[in-house]
Amino acid sequence: MADVGSGLNGAAGQAPGLAVKVERWPIAGGFAISRGAKHEAVVVVASVSEGGLTGRAECVPYAHYGESVEGVVAAIEACAPAVAGGLSRAELAGLLPAGAARNALDCALWDLEAKRSGQSAASLAGLPPLHPVLTAITLSLGTPEAMAEAARQALEHPLLKLKLGGAGDVARLRAVRAAVPRARLIADANEAWQPHETESLLAEAAAAGVELVEQPLPAGDDDLLARIARPIPVCADESVHDRASLDALADRYDAVNIKLDKTGGLTEALLVAERARALGLKIMVGSMVATSLAMAPALLVAQGADFVDLDGPLLLAADRAPGLTYDCGLVFPPDPALWG
Repeated sequence: MADVGSGLNGAAGQAPGLAVKVERWPIAGGFAISRGAKHEAVVVVASVSEGGLTGRAECVPYAHYGESVEGVVAAIEACAPAVAGGLSRAELAGLLPAGAARNALDCALWDLEAKRSGQSAASLAGLPPLHPVLTAITLSLGTPEAMAEAARQALEHPLLKLKLGGAGDVARLRAVRAAVPRARLIADANEAWQPHETESLLAEAAAAGVELVEQPLPAGDDDLLARIARPIPVCADESVHDRASLDALADRYDAVNIKLDKTGGLTEALLVAERARALGLKIMVGSMVATSLAMAPALLVAQGADFVDLDGPLLLAADRAPGLTYDCGLVFPPDPALWG
């Protein structure tokens, strides 16, 4: 991995500059999980400019983690003096906590470093050239009939991710499996299951051929998972953020979902993946609903992942241009004009 201390060296008489903006991207048809529905992705884009070059990146503030768009914008803007002084990624980790604001700045610094060096971000991270990876396509939470029909419409995607919500999940699992008997399935309960039903729902998911279930129980109230049968891998999502949260989870989870908006950027995400592997945990790489600019850095972590869920742009009414290329379930490495 490249030195995480890499920083900025402004051109003579020109200090590095920071710009922040909020963008709203409509979601095609809306998107529902157990905690509610939304109809647009509100993202924050940070741009760091130096010597005629600009690195940029995107984050998604998430209210479930106590974040707001205004708060994330303010946190990024407060870093302007540090950016002007040549902020490094290592210094950034001590300046902002893990979360969306640090993600946008960290990934913008990676993008700028790639442009400045003439190398890809993958090369800077010590990785071989990126290759396409298989991503899941997410089916929004709905009635069993609606989810079954959505599954039929998504048959060109080999891996489907079902959003579950507790009540009615048995019917959802059975309906989707009946509709697409050969599709690979994973599922995400978004903390919606009750303790008394978790073991039986895991068994039902296994019977439906589901390969992985994300976060069945609320974060902080998931110790039950260490004491019940887990016939299929259970993946931590809301329960895991950065490296500090990993060790306590190894007895109750089989996998972790690494999202850059949780880890605070690519720098920490790569280290989380390394530590997760050392603990014997499978790796899933996911994201919030956002544009290709948010997915591109995550593709570096996704290279060695067991599961990938980077379908955010496919859920939008339109993506930014240039965007990532998706084809029959594969997502391809970004054009340098997008990121990295």
